[in-house]
Amino acid sequence: MKDTELRKIIANQENLERILDNLSEGIIAHDKERRILFFNRTAEKVTGYKRDEVLGRDCHEVFGGPFCGGRCSFKELPSDPWEDTLYPLNILTKQGEPRRVEMTITGMNDNEGGLAGVIASFRDVSDLIGLKVQAGQLNSFAGIVGRDHKMLQIYKQIRELGSNDYPVHITGETGTGKELVANAIHDEGRQGGGAFVPINCAALPEGILESELFGHVKGAFTGAVRDKKGRFELAHGGTIFLDEVADLPKSVQAKLLRVLQEGTFERVGGEKTVSVDVRLISATNRTLRHEVERGGFREDLFYRINVFPIHIPPLRQRKGDIPLLLEHFLEKARMEVQKAANFSDEALGIMVNYPWPGNVRELQSAIRFSIVRCRGHIIQPENLPMELRNWKDTRSSRGPSGKLDTESVRAALTQSGGNKAKAARLLGVGRATLYRFLARFPDMS
Repeated sequence: MKDTELRKIIANQENLERILDNLSEGIIAHDKERRILFFNRTAEKVTGYKRDEVLGRDCHEVFGGPFCGGRCSFKELPSDPWEDTLYPLNILTKQGEPRRVEMTITGMNDNEGGLAGVIASFRDVSDLIGLKVQAGQLNSFAGIVGRDHKMLQIYKQIRELGSNDYPVHITGETGTGKELVANAIHDEGRQGGGAFVPINCAALPEGILESELFGHVKGAFTGAVRDKKGRFELAHGGTIFLDEVADLPKSVQAKLLRVLQEGTFERVGGEKTVSVDVRLISATNRTLRHEVERGGFREDLFYRINVFPIHIPPLRQRKGDIPLLLEHFLEKARMEVQKAANFSDEALGIMVNYPWPGNVRELQSAIRFSIVRCRGHIIQPENLPMELRNWKDTRSSRGPSGKLDTESVRAALTQSGGNKAKAARLLGVGRATLYRFLARFPDMS
């Protein structure tokens, strides 16, 4: 068959539609007015919508809002010039089931070269990610590093939150990565294309905090020389993250409650009502219910923000993730200082067994400190921060505790590639001690 004849066959609309209908990816095409021009069989299967339900209709009308959520380029006018994009997306099917897809948006040009519309192709990866979570095969998710079963549960929660905009309250010790989890919830959700606006409620005094959150009008107080938008306005269409929310003054708590109930507020000194569409994620390293009981936090606000609670475990409770985090942060540090370096077995043993009161943040700082202090390419115990060296000396003076736990042993075996002698050195015990421990837990051998 000649090349020209093949091109004619492919150019035939019926043949082209037949080809697209047999692709494993979902295909949606719409014009600049968002009218859907094409919807293939896989798109029907993934979304639950039939072709005759969507063709010729505005995609926002069909799906009850932007199919791409905050990432939609056609909420107003499409960008000019157009840039093709690729991103993960959580959607709801017609039946209300959450699905995870990987979306690619490609522009279509008219005869003059102008943008005529887009073709969106997407692949359903819901089952693949779900199976990896269940099997414990994910080492990271949405920028969060870890494969401990507690972290896998958090990944599952983040996925579940992607298809709604309910308020989320995150608890955990300082340095566990609460803002990182909040950012992941934002990115994985339908607000992902909008702004992520963080504010630390403990870092600002009451007067400034109210202005920072809700804005002010010119002349509202000394120094208010112009109107200023607050964080809630800046987060419109996206997510606001209130860190250390337990430190909110009572007066600000009342105003926040109204925003959550009605989606409206007034700027400081202003009379005009401002409406916003914002997802709220809050966090604290304290127990918010205890703050309610002692009268420091409004009970009605607590129930408003604690719709979906997430607790991040401290690093000492997921020691199996330490080797993963070590490699992750060490690689970043190598790039920052342009230096190839690795930990010695003894230094690694200290890093794995140290209790990390500062959690992941302290771990990253320790790695940065160590790689700078190291003169060669092997990080030795003497290159570690003072806190780790002192802990090592104190531990050595007491002698080995003789106690091993499954997480520490699993982490050491992972780091040593299954070499038990090396794992024993990392753990600071004799090989016989490790062998006796493994005999009690044969599934770890």
